[in-house]
Amino acid sequence: MNAHPVTLKPIDEVVKYKRSLLPTYIPNRYALKSLFNEFADEEVVRNGVVAFRNFLHTLFDCLISDGHQFAIPPKKPAGMADYPFLHYITNILVEIGYHGILSENKDLLIVNKMPLCTASVDKNGKKKSAKIPASGLIECLRFLVLGGFDFSNADLSAKSLVISEAKPLEVSYPDNPVLVVGLKVLAIADIEMRNERAYWNDHNLLRCNYRPLMANEPDIIDELSDFLRPLPEKVQAFALNLHKRYTDMRLDCTLSILDDISFSYAYINERNKNLSARDKYQKRIWAFSNSMRNGYNLFVRAKKTDKYTDAINSFPQSLQKKIAEGYGCYRKFGRERCQVDCQGIRLPLDDTILDIAKDIEIWLDNEIPITKKPR
Repeated sequence: MNAHPVTLKPIDEVVKYKRSLLPTYIPNRYALKSLFNEFADEEVVRNGVVAFRNFLHTLFDCLISDGHQFAIPPKKPAGMADYPFLHYITNILVEIGYHGILSENKDLLIVNKMPLCTASVDKNGKKKSAKIPASGLIECLRFLVLGGFDFSNADLSAKSLVISEAKPLEVSYPDNPVLVVGLKVLAIADIEMRNERAYWNDHNLLRCNYRPLMANEPDIIDELSDFLRPLPEKVQAFALNLHKRYTDMRLDCTLSILDDISFSYAYINERNKNLSARDKYQKRIWAFSNSMRNGYNLFVRAKKTDKYTDAINSFPQSLQKKIAEGYGCYRKFGRERCQVDCQGIRLPLDDTILDIAKDIEIWLDNEIPITKKPR
């Protein structure tokens, strides 16, 4: 059976959503992990991170106004935000930051290799094409110039670009030179996060996720608070109270970002405490989510509703109806287009949820393992 076709969102909608994930507040002072102290003084690093966050706003503005000229839709998109140009931009910035060598004045990155942009030979002698083609590299560098970057020694009018020790790429940001320090440390953090089991995230660099730089990374509630900030204050308080209630019951909260952003809650026993974030996500009982498709929601993967019918009968009719309808694959149940409702029963995370706040607690209490329920 053929996969259901994906409807790609316009590039400006995709970018506006990604811009909403940028941190609105970055602390003025925080201690760095020793790894990042090697590159510059702490204050310089922190200033570089803020400069990079500000650059991302400029980049997103350019994508909103001119992105349609660069971000060409693929023939068979894999998701609503599947623009190869966005992937190229992200990975080229990571390559520049990760492989670039800071100049003595900390205002220039000298890049003499970019593996994703370079053809290679595998262990069997088979040639492998570059993951980012030469045309993609040139086009992305031209676009980054619009955002303020300078590649002074590169001929961006050429069809291809050779990057090697003999022909390094010199990268600067004249309007705010300290940005290259921020790019350097954030790219390293991005690569390290990809390699750690604790994270399962996409496009960390485009979120300017500075927290992995911190000597004492804040609890996940810090990111949850940022995530909730656009919502009404009473809704934020409801969500934070729900987080506290169930993490106090030892449910595990896992952040995942793959087009949508989710804070999922699952009971992970001692035997499974080292599960990857992906596996923890699969075990979720409920989750807060924000996506381009549905906005902010609470998803509940209710699986024990036959065990607490008396409690359900006390809920408002609207909630009873949602629970009775359940969730699953629309293509199986009604031959309708996929709504990703296999995530769970969806409740909008807005003012309407406040009227059923206590019912939701009762509902979730009945879905968690009996040994974890409040006494």
